[in-house]
Amino acid sequence: MRKDKMPSSSSAVRGAPVRQRVIDAAERLLRQGKAEFSMRDLASEAGVSFATPFNQFGSKHALMLALSACRIDAMKERYVAAQPSGNALNRVLFAVDTATAVMLEEPAVNRAVMGWIGTSGAVAGDVLAHSTALWALALGEGAGSDSACRQQPVDCLPRQLAFAFRGVLSFWTAGELPDAALGESARQMAQALLRGARSDS
Repeated sequence: MRKDKMPSSSSAVRGAPVRQRVIDAAERLLRQGKAEFSMRDLASEAGVSFATPFNQFGSKHALMLALSACRIDAMKERYVAAQPSGNALNRVLFAVDTATAVMLEEPAVNRAVMGWIGTSGAVAGDVLAHSTALWALALGEGAGSDSACRQQPVDCLPRQLAFAFRGVLSFWTAGELPDAALGESARQMAQALLRGARSDS
């Protein structure tokens, strides 16, 4: 993602300027098609010492988790800025469209990030928690849903939506789902989950 689209909340964190330089350098390398860059390549691109990326992130896998978090933060910031209204389904579909737009802004970069976070690393990430928070934000308190099924969205749908959206993204990352089909596939997934919640109530 371009720097002007990154969330700015990290600037208050100690060491954030150097950390952001490393993140920006990683994104530049990914834009150049260098997904297999080494940490030495990264340090050179960022103009920092060889140890700095390790000091800031610990590993390349952890760096990719941070890049994923930046993308989810961007999705949440755009959703909040737009203040979508309507019922739960409309808000979730707006979140789907927002998330899809973020991923399609730089498909090659985001596919590389998704590919990396899909592998195991020494440190577990918190992508699931980050993603769940986005869908919980969209669902709110279930306002606009049928009263009989409000409790289910509040309790379990955000996590189910996180699982399902990640699943759609995995097929897109693997090249089985073209860019043009990502948004509609994700929308169909969300609609099916919310309809299922209503029918199970």
